[in-house]
Amino acid sequence: MRMTQTDYAAMERPIFEAWKDAGYFQRTPGFGEHAGESYTIVIPPPNITGVLHMGHALNDTIQDACIRRARMRGFQTRWIIGTDHAGISTQTKVDKRLAEAGISRLEIGREAFVGECYKWREEYGTTIVNQIKGMGCSCDYSDEHFTLEPSYVRAVRKLFVDWYRDKLIYRGKRIVNWCPSCTTAIADDEAEYVDEAGHLWYLRYPLTEPVDGLEYLVVATTRPETMLGDTGVAVNPKDERFGHLVGRTVRLPLVDREIPIFADWHVDTEFGTGCVKVTPSHDPNDWAMGEKAGLPRINIFDETAHVVEGYGKFSGMDRDEAREAVVAAFEELGLLDHVEDHDHSVMTCYRCHTKLEPWESEQWFVAVDGLKEAAARVVEDGSIQFHPARWKQVYLDWLANLKDWCISRQLWWGHRIPMYYCDECGWEDASVDEIEVCPACGAPVRQDDDVLDTWFSSQLWPFATMGWTEEGMDAPQMRTAYPTQVLSTARDIMGLWVARMVMASMYCCDNTIPFEDVIIHPTVMAADGKPMSKSRGNGVDPLRLMEDYGADGMRFGLLMQVTGAQDMKFNEAKLESSRNFANKVKNASRFVLMNLEGYEPGAPEPVTPADRWIFSRLARVVAAVDAAYDNFEFGEITRELYSFVWNEFCDWYIEFSKARLAADADPADRAVCQRNLVFVLGQILRLLHPIMPFVTEQVYGEMPKDADAAPMLIVAAWPDAGELAAYVDEDAERAIAMVCEVVGAVRSTRARYGISPKTALPVAVKVADEADAALLIAQEHLVRQLANVEELDVAVEASKPAESAVVLGTGLEVYIVLAGHVDFAAERARLMKERDGVAKDAAKFEKKLSNPGFLAKAAPEIVEKDRAKLADLTDKLARLDAQIAELG
Repeated sequence: MRMTQTDYAAMERPIFEAWKDAGYFQRTPGFGEHAGESYTIVIPPPNITGVLHMGHALNDTIQDACIRRARMRGFQTRWIIGTDHAGISTQTKVDKRLAEAGISRLEIGREAFVGECYKWREEYGTTIVNQIKGMGCSCDYSDEHFTLEPSYVRAVRKLFVDWYRDKLIYRGKRIVNWCPSCTTAIADDEAEYVDEAGHLWYLRYPLTEPVDGLEYLVVATTRPETMLGDTGVAVNPKDERFGHLVGRTVRLPLVDREIPIFADWHVDTEFGTGCVKVTPSHDPNDWAMGEKAGLPRINIFDETAHVVEGYGKFSGMDRDEAREAVVAAFEELGLLDHVEDHDHSVMTCYRCHTKLEPWESEQWFVAVDGLKEAAARVVEDGSIQFHPARWKQVYLDWLANLKDWCISRQLWWGHRIPMYYCDECGWEDASVDEIEVCPACGAPVRQDDDVLDTWFSSQLWPFATMGWTEEGMDAPQMRTAYPTQVLSTARDIMGLWVARMVMASMYCCDNTIPFEDVIIHPTVMAADGKPMSKSRGNGVDPLRLMEDYGADGMRFGLLMQVTGAQDMKFNEAKLESSRNFANKVKNASRFVLMNLEGYEPGAPEPVTPADRWIFSRLARVVAAVDAAYDNFEFGEITRELYSFVWNEFCDWYIEFSKARLAADADPADRAVCQRNLVFVLGQILRLLHPIMPFVTEQVYGEMPKDADAAPMLIVAAWPDAGELAAYVDEDAERAIAMVCEVVGAVRSTRARYGISPKTALPVAVKVADEADAALLIAQEHLVRQLANVEELDVAVEASKPAESAVVLGTGLEVYIVLAGHVDFAAERARLMKERDGVAKDAAKFEKKLSNPGFLAKAAPEIVEKDRAKLADLTDKLARLDAQIAELG
C-alpha cells in the first residue's frame, strides 16, 4: 500500500544535518562507566557502482542500531564508512560506457582508462553513501575512506611486499578459473555454480598397438573439445579391467599424439567407462594427475577461449564451435561410441555470468597454509564469535578447505601489483615505493601489468582505515580503538572477506583480531521466497520504502522480520505496521505534552499500582532489550519494544492516567502523574532511538528537560537496567494485568454483542486464589472507570451467572452478565444461520482442496489462496461455535 502524502525526508533531513553538524557522528568523547572504552564498527564498503538494495538496508540498520546504542551507553563510538573501488565491476561499467561512445579502452590505453574510472567514481561513487545518509545511518562522514586512496594504496603495497618477503606470495603457472569475457582470473570462491543439462560423450581412443585383441579404449567426457590438449589417459590402480594396459599408449585422434595410459587414485571407477582423458592445462584434477605422472601441459585456448594456432581447422574456433567440430570429426572417423544425457554444474563468472574456463596461466598466489591456522584458532577459542553461532563451523570448514588464493587479475582498474622487473639484467623485486630504474644495473624497469584481487585490498579495511599505514600499531586509533567490536555482513562473503580480514589482521596487527563479534544477517528474499532480482521482477527498492513508510518505518519493519533463519521473506505489511507504530508513538507523545500544563521537573515517583506496574514493566523490558542486544537478536528487540510501547504504555498506562490529569484532579497527584509520564516516555524514546532515530529525536526535542539533560537524544544516556531493577513489583504487575484482562473482556463482549459503552454491566470474576482476589478488589475503581461495570464480584469460588458471556484470562475467568441486554433466542438463531452459511462455504473449499485433479492443475498461488480462505472460514466457524455455546 503506497502512502506518499507524507514527505518523510522533509522531517528527517534537518534532524540528520543537526546530528552531523554537532559532530555526533565522529569519535564521541564518551561518558559514564564506559567513558574510557571505544566502540568501533567498519561498514562493509559498498561498491562505487552500487545503489542501496535490501541487503544494504537491513545490514546498515543493524549496524546503526548497534553504534547508536553504544553511543548512548557512553562508549567512544565511531562507525567508519567508505567505498570499494570494485575492480571488475567498475571496469565493466566504464568499458560499457566507452563502448556506447564508440571507444575501446585498448585504443585509449591504460592511463587514460584509469582516468575514466576515476571520473566514474566522481560521478557515481557517492550515490550509495548519500542513500545511506537518507536512512539516518550515523557513520563518520567527515573521514570517509576509499580503497584506492593514497594511504590505502600504500597499505596494500606494504602487505604484498611483506607477504612476498615471507614467501607467502609466489608466482607460478597454475590452473585458474578464467573468464573469457572479462579476460581475467577469478578466485574459486568468486565463481558461481549453475546447473546445466549437458551430455556425456564416449570417445574411442585407438591403442598404439592392440592388446589381447583390444584395439581402443573408450573415455567419457563432458568436454570433448579439450581432447585436443590431452596428454594422457588415466585408470584407477584397483580397476582390474585395465591393469594390463597401464604403461601402454594410445594415439590421440585428430592430432595424432601418442599419449600414455597410467594409473591414478583420482579416477572414479564408477564414472563413465572408468577410463578418463587427462588434459592438465584445462582441468584442476587433471593438473594434479599430470603433475604426479610427469605429463606435459598443452594449453589449447587463448585468453578469449578460442583454439590457438596449430590445430588446423579447429584453430580460431570458440569453445562451443570446437565442441561441435570435434564431435563431428569423431563421428566421421567412426570413433564416437555413444552420447548420454548428463546434468552437471558449471562454474560461471560472478560478474558477467560467462562460463569459466579452467585455464593454465601464470598468476600470483597467496600460500594460505601459512595464515589459516591463526585465523582458525581465534574462532575456535571464542576470541571471535559468530551470531548465529552455527556460522562458526561454516567459517572453520571454509578455512580448512581453502586452497592457495589466486590474487592477480588481468584488469587495469585496481591496485597494480607492486612487482618490478628489469628486462636488461633480470633483476626483479617487490617494493612499496615506485621504482623507475634497476638498482642492479641502472636500466629502466617495468611494473607488473596485473592488478590485485579486490578482496586482497578489502581485507585490510578494519585497520587500513585507522592509521595503520603510517604508524602501524602505534597509530593513535590503533592503540585506543582496535580491534573493532562488531562486523555485520552477509553469508556469501564470509569466506571471501571475513576470513581474509582475520588472516590479514593476525599477520599485520601483532596477532590481534580485527573484530570481536560477527553478525551474519539473513538474506532478504522476495515475498515468494525467491531471491530478489530484476529479471524476476520481484525486487523491492529501499528508497521507495523510505518514501512510503519513512526511514524509521522501514528500519523497524525490517528488523521485525529478523529471526534466526538463514533467509528472510520480505513482508511489506510489517513496514506498514511499523509506520503505524511510529505514528502511535507520536500521538502518545502528543497526549503527554498536551497535558503538561503547570509541569514542574522532579524525580519520578511510582505511587499508584498503575505507576508501579508500568515502572516494573519498563524495568523488565530494558533488561530484555539489553539481553537481546547482547545476543544480536534484533527481531526480539523490536517485538519487545512494540508490545511494551503500544500495548502497555499507549493503550493502558495513558488510559489509566487520564483521570489523574483532569482539571478537577488532585494537583499533587497530577504533578506526580506528569513526572511519571515524562520519565517513562523519555525511557521509551531512548529504547526506540537506535532503530527509529528520527521520530524519537523529534519528540525528544519537544520534551521538557532538566538543566543537565543531553542536548539531543542521540547522546542521551541509555536506560540503566541496574537502576530500574529496583522498580520491579510483581504484585503491581499481577494486579494491573488482571485489570487489563477484565476490562478487555468487558469491552470485547460489548463489541461482540453491540452493547453501548454507556450501558453499565454486572461482572463477576473467578480468580485462582485469595491473593489475586485481594489485588483485583483493590483496583476495583480502575475496572469501574474503564469498563463501566455496574457491580464487580471477585471471588475464588465465583460461578457463572445465568445469561452471561465467559472470557478466559490468565488464571481467571470473567463473566459478563448480558441479561436484559441481549435477546438470547434471537441471537442464537442469528448465529446458527450465520454458522450454517460459513460451514457450507468451508465444506466447498475442503472438497476442492481434497481433489487431486484440482491440486495438480491449479497454479500454486491459487491453491495457496484457497487454503488461506479455508483457514479463515475454519477460524470463523470455531468462534461462532464458541459464541453459540456461550449463549447456552
